[in-house]
Parts: sequence; C-alpha cells; structure tokens
Amino acid sequence: MSSQVADIAEIPRKFIKDGTQFMNRCTKPDQKEYAQICRAVAVGFVIMGFIGYFVKLIHIPINNILVGGS
Repeated sequence: MSSQVADIAEIPRKFIKDGTQFMNRCTKPDQKEYAQICRAVAVGFVIMGFIGYFVKLIHIPINNILVGGS
C-alpha cells in the first residue's frame, strides 16, 4: 500500500524536477535571434495569407458556376 502511495507521489515530483531543469536550461533570445524569429513568423503569415487569397479567388468562380450566379 505504501509503495503505491510513493509511486503516485513520485509522478508530480518528477514532473516538477523535469520542469525546473528545462526552465534553467532556457535562455532569452538575443536581439538578432528575436529579429530572425519575427521575420520567419511574418513570412509564414504572408504565405498563409496568399494561400487563403488564392483559394478564395478560385472558389468564387467555381461557386458561381455550381450555384448559378442569379
């Protein structure tokens, strides 16, 4: 019975230990790395925007053909 309680208590203890080790290893990005991340995110937004725009551009004529642009 006590081994089951010890096993259950070990899970959160191990999680907290792993979490603190992870946080201690993490560092803040410097200005150059931060700018690179921002550029990558901006490029991703632009690419996804163009994809959405072209899908919409193709969808409108197809929808008008199928529904019948009355």
